[in-house]
Amino acid sequence: MLLLLLALVWGGWKVGHGNYYKSGTGLGYNLGLIGGLMMLTLLLYSLRKHITFMQRLGKLKHWFRIHMILGVLGPTLVLFHSTFRFGSLNAAVALYCMLLVAGSGLIGRFVYTRIHKGLYGSRSTLKGARAELAGSSGDVKPRLHPYPEVEQWLKDFEHEALEAKRGFLAGVWYFLSFDLRRMLLIWRSKHNIQHVQHALGGGQDAVEESVELIRLYLSQIQTVAQFKKFEQIFSAWHVLHIPLMYMMVATAIFHVIWVHMY
Repeated sequence: MLLLLLALVWGGWKVGHGNYYKSGTGLGYNLGLIGGLMMLTLLLYSLRKHITFMQRLGKLKHWFRIHMILGVLGPTLVLFHSTFRFGSLNAAVALYCMLLVAGSGLIGRFVYTRIHKGLYGSRSTLKGARAELAGSSGDVKPRLHPYPEVEQWLKDFEHEALEAKRGFLAGVWYFLSFDLRRMLLIWRSKHNIQHVQHALGGGQDAVEESVELIRLYLSQIQTVAQFKKFEQIFSAWHVLHIPLMYMMVATAIFHVIWVHMY
């Protein structure tokens, strides 16, 4: 994958700085045609989801896989079609709209994987995440009774993560800084457990076992805490992504008509 990316970057640099072909003729024209048709085909995924008779045409995950592939290949071919230059205002507008949609798609892919079981898996649920947390809690808490301070820290952390109410900006900051807070709590807990085990004459194995339990438990808390936020982000993204896609199609059609008329 890295080699392919490097090859594309190198190829793009060569095309952008050379004079191998022109956008409107031969290879350049065909790249734009194929890339444009790929981008137009992306609309079929939305139709497959919402039009009744199309819902019988294969599994949705296969449509989504094709949607993802074409969403990468299409913009790539169009970029090479443009030779990484803006020939006119309408071409620039169409290209920028396409890049907006492609960037939006990459963001959506990231958020999608946070609320689904893998890229093509079924959608997870908040109820399921909470059930896993409850099971993890039943395993962890009884084994941390020798460390009352750690127990209280975990209790406070869970309450702050799952129950505390925050404003928008405070919520965004907490969301972004969650990993740091989790790592700091693991570090504090490890030092506390080491201190207690030293007093009890215990070994490092007991420390590592307890820390691993805490690490897994905090990971479950993070999953629950961030799940709802990712659902909200995904809903907002969907509202933005669909209009951008239609705008991209409209500007691309206008660009094609303009090129062939003038």
